[in-house]
Amino acid sequence: MHETRRLLEAATALSLLLYNAGIPHAFYGSVLTAVLANSPLSDEIFCIVEGGQNQLHPFRRARDAVTGSEDFTITHSPWTNRLHVTYRRQIPAIDIEILPAGETGPRHLDTSTVMKIQAVPFLTVSEFIRAKLNAWVIRGSDSDAQDISYVLGRYWNRVDINRITEQDMNVFVSRNAAAAPAWAALRRKYGM
Repeated sequence: MHETRRLLEAATALSLLLYNAGIPHAFYGSVLTAVLANSPLSDEIFCIVEGGQNQLHPFRRARDAVTGSEDFTITHSPWTNRLHVTYRRQIPAIDIEILPAGETGPRHLDTSTVMKIQAVPFLTVSEFIRAKLNAWVIRGSDSDAQDISYVLGRYWNRVDINRITEQDMNVFVSRNAAAAPAWAALRRKYGM
């Protein structure tokens, strides 16, 4: 079984628990690029989770939803403000980091920011590029750059330019020439 399929199985299982608990969520990471490219190789999966109406922290909501599941274990590191859920049905187990909506990705996860692929909720193309671009600005990771270039190059016509920080994308394109034609096409589409 290839890695992308394994990650999708884990995402599907976690998504079901979060959905049943009424928690808006979306997956993010190189797993989306792998799914779009029909690639068997993927090494990164995150789950963005919204907080509750009474300002319940997303970590608490995710912990509550996963507690009691035989397939998942939870690791919370308060000193680093990280929450990981581990899907144990696969060997090796699959680790999914839970991220708070608003810090990574959009503040609200709804039909304008989330798309379903193979019944799994993912960030839309625009939100994916936006989140990856923010990560790239901080880390400068080649894998983030490859994900941005791939998605922008193939799906530029589905990108809402208003969701992308123009200055950051201009810096990105100056260092990743492969993304320049798609960025130019997107700017033309919006009359910029």
